[in-house]
Amino acid sequence: MMLLNHIVWNVDPEIFSLGPLSVRYYGVLWALSFLLGYMLFERFVKKESLPEGYLDSLTIYVAIGTIVGARLGHCLFYEPAYYLANPIEILKIWRGGLASHGAAIGIITALYLFSRKTKRPTIYILDRIVIPVALAGVLIRLGNLMNSEIYGVETSLPWGFKFVRDFPMGTPIEHIPAMHPTQIYEALAYLAGFIILYLIYKKSDAKPRPGLLFGIFLIITFGTRILIEFIKQPQVGFEVNMALNMGQWLSIPLVITGLVFLFAYRGKKA
Repeated sequence: MMLLNHIVWNVDPEIFSLGPLSVRYYGVLWALSFLLGYMLFERFVKKESLPEGYLDSLTIYVAIGTIVGARLGHCLFYEPAYYLANPIEILKIWRGGLASHGAAIGIITALYLFSRKTKRPTIYILDRIVIPVALAGVLIRLGNLMNSEIYGVETSLPWGFKFVRDFPMGTPIEHIPAMHPTQIYEALAYLAGFIILYLIYKKSDAKPRPGLLFGIFLIITFGTRILIEFIKQPQVGFEVNMALNMGQWLSIPLVITGLVFLFAYRGKKA
């Protein structure tokens, strides 16, 4: 009996197309992340008796902050020379990529502006929004898997993935190396983070200590990112000879920020 020594991954990222319209798994999973996030936060709104219309306004702020931040993050962190020379390309969100670090900055900025509008502390909103954001991270990384992108370096482990679609058509399977499915590693880490955050929120009867959930989210999300990046393929050419790649350098201050929030509010009540 032969033992499994790799997984052949040859999923078509396009679900279906109607003329020029193409529906892809990545887009569907992004949309699903907003839908599930909305439904989850709706439960928080009801439990905490927040004002009518609060969630709808919050959703608009978060959606804009996420998309703008993620796009600008990719363009300015990973390919600044190209996009600054061709700024119109920044608007072509279907080309290039999105960066989770940029999304984090975009969301925090949007929530700061939202908190000023609603007269509630920014940390109050951050402690709650990170729960659906962690769940969204799971879905987005699964979207990366469906696109056969952002995977790891070669591995001999039995769960290594052979990303067939990232090689020229007709390449023999035996000539395609098995890679670490880092999209799955990150998705599992974010799922664990989501479960931990939700349980803390529920156990605290919707009154977590200020800064606790936000701090834990940053530590788990970007601490995991630092570790997994060691076995991930470089996203851009300039990362090849770096001791730490761009994703890791951007994650370090976010982990430090998480530690600050974790301890700075110690002893304070919601």
